Amino acid sequence: MAVIEDVRALGSQLERSYPVYVRGRLKFRVKQIVYVAFSLDEAVMGFAFPKQERGALVAGEPEKFRLPSDSDMRFNWVHAELAALDPTEARELVVDAWRMVVPQKVSRAYDLTHPGGPG
Repeated sequence: MAVIEDVRALGSQLERSYPVYVRGRLKFRVKQIVYVAFSLDEAVMGFAFPKQERGALVAGEPEKFRLPSDSDMRFNWVHAELAALDPTEARELVVDAWRMVVPQKVSRAYDLTHPGGPG
């Protein structure tokens, strides 16, 4: 079972990433782009995810993932129940979301320094 502490340090350590609190909710940004956000009760993690792939993700594991609200469907975004994820999976989702908002050269540099992944 993943908790917010499993990804908080990672989100702060990724290049160009920084934490912000908006209305009491922790979010991680690169510049002004939010790529991970937590619900106020920290039970749900929203994260950047390709629009064209999210239907398959949600259909494949509906106990873990769900579509965002109607107003957020226009974004590359999906939600996950943190308690349904294991810590490694949660960290992988954060890194993959971060990859969507940084230049490829930054993502490749991360791969060189973290060959085993975000674990």
